Amino acid sequence: MDLQPIYLSLQLAALATGLLLLLGVPLAYLLTQTRSWIRPFFEAIINLPLVLPPTVLGFYFLVAFGNGTALGRWLQEVVGLQLLFSFQGLVLASVLYSLPFMVNPVYAALRALPDSLKEAAYVLGYSKWKTFRKVLLPNIRPALLTGSVFAFAHVLGEFGLVLMIGGNLPGETRLASIAIYDQVEVLNYAGANQYAMVLLGLSLGILLLAFTVNRKAPRVL
Repeated sequence: MDLQPIYLSLQLAALATGLLLLLGVPLAYLLTQTRSWIRPFFEAIINLPLVLPPTVLGFYFLVAFGNGTALGRWLQEVVGLQLLFSFQGLVLASVLYSLPFMVNPVYAALRALPDSLKEAAYVLGYSKWKTFRKVLLPNIRPALLTGSVFAFAHVLGEFGLVLMIGGNLPGETRLASIAIYDQVEVLNYAGANQYAMVLLGLSLGILLLAFTVNRKAPRVL
């Protein structure tokens, strides 16, 4: 079995999860702080990947960043960034498609925290940023772990979006899910089973570890 698709899948999942932590956690916090009528609109946009087929996002990704568009040409010629059929494009698409898996658990955990935590921090002279970093984040560690695990697992197993945007370039965009598809196409079920078993084992192991850690983790209040 060629292990390169496995390594690429793990690399993509790890990088996308890291970016989702940097983007999704502050976004979830901002959602809890706004009472504007427009908040449901942003919540709907964030959660669109949960109900949309991955081919829809893949199609509009192709339309937006293709070489035939002004944005696509500018990114390639000026920035030197090729998003279609490249690993970088897979990272961006994976972050967008897995955003709700990070935002929703963190958002729910932040809303469940009592207001007295923030009020006590403000009385002690903490700024909003310091309160978020020193008080709120330690109390939502289980949600951070849950969001990270589900985002990682979601990126690891994605197929439709990966195929549309990345294609099947060995060493570049040929992930484990694509390798399974390749093996099935040539009726090599034994080869497909090898990749499938690796993904199954990785996903199950990650989930078991996360639920075990969350069950034992004390809540800091």
